[in-house]
Amino acid sequence: MASDGLDLENEDLEWKPEETDETEEEQSSNLNLPLGPKGLNELYRFPIFSRRVTQQTGKGKIHRIYSMVIVGNGDGLVGYGEGKDEDSSRAEAKAFSEAVRNMDWVERFEKRTVWTEMETKLGATRVILRPRPVGFGLRCNPNLHQVLKAAGIKDVSAKVWGSRNPVNVIKAAFRMLQAGNAPLAMGDGVGGKGRKLNKGSGARSKDEVERERGRRLVSLRK
Repeated sequence: MASDGLDLENEDLEWKPEETDETEEEQSSNLNLPLGPKGLNELYRFPIFSRRVTQQTGKGKIHRIYSMVIVGNGDGLVGYGEGKDEDSSRAEAKAFSEAVRNMDWVERFEKRTVWTEMETKLGATRVILRPRPVGFGLRCNPNLHQVLKAAGIKDVSAKVWGSRNPVNVIKAAFRMLQAGNAPLAMGDGVGGKGRKLNKGSGARSKDEVERERGRRLVSLRK
């Protein structure tokens, strides 16, 4: 054994793990996240709920844990993620990683509320968001409260009609906050024609378009 470089009879030899300062960095790089360990620790993290789900396959049923997490920096960046695993902690970790990757910018009026009243419908869930004055606070559904807090929105009133399924409520809220889905006065969002009410109204100003879409316009001309 000694000729092979191993001397098991020598009691003076003790194996010690190598110490390195790259442990946290390696962990974050293994997850392929856009933020380092310090940035991840500063994020708001709200585990919304977890439940047991079952997948029927040809060989039987597969039972796993489904988890949903909301992540945000409290200053305009927010995202949500979903994860499934046999272990609840690993499912939440997967949901957190996906939420960080899905973070996107939310335009806020005076950095405290939404620009205009917004409404959307997802499945049987209908959500309405309305801007409110300074000091009004967040008066809304508990699940919407977590989303708005993570996004840094402080003054909003909201109403949820129909189904109050947390998944639909949260996805409907992100559909409105992260603009791009069916913008107002721009057709139906999927290539259809706009409303006839806009016919003959003329060109709108930049401020009007920004308020209707809930996003700031950026000029692409150089």
